[in-house]
Amino acid sequence: MTLSEAKEKYIQTWGTFATNWGINRTMAQVHALLIASERPLSTDEVMQQLEISRGNANMNIRALMDWGIVRKEFVKGDRKEYFIAEKDVWYLFKQITKERRKREIEPVISFLEELKDIEDKDTEGAKEFIKLMNDFSSVTGKINNIMDLAIKSDDHWLVGKITNLLK
Repeated sequence: MTLSEAKEKYIQTWGTFATNWGINRTMAQVHALLIASERPLSTDEVMQQLEISRGNANMNIRALMDWGIVRKEFVKGDRKEYFIAEKDVWYLFKQITKERRKREIEPVISFLEELKDIEDKDTEGAKEFIKLMNDFSSVTGKINNIMDLAIKSDDHWLVGKITNLLK
């Protein structure tokens, strides 16, 4: 397989994997393209290489910038905007974990707290429901704490903890 074939396969497969994780396929492909590129790419280059519209390219690049994993890079002598992806895998892992926690876990925590605040708390059904919500809150809180540890940790500490869990 040539380098260009390997990169193409990486970009296409990464986009397919992303849909399994609840991430937009094109967004993952744009990210994979920028990670695999040895230089910053313009929106036009992203459009051409992925065969997507300007609007789709712009929307996904902006989303990746919002996630903090892609940034603008200025190319001397060129007025176009160029973009480059963060290539530090541990930084990417922590940044994506931080964003997923903010978008997925924190709203669930708030939602569960709201559901526990019911007026008729003294009925058997209410007590059972509140216990169920507390159990969900406990699990969600533990997931949140694990994500927080991953975000705040350095790569060596995290690898050590995971390795200890697997023994």
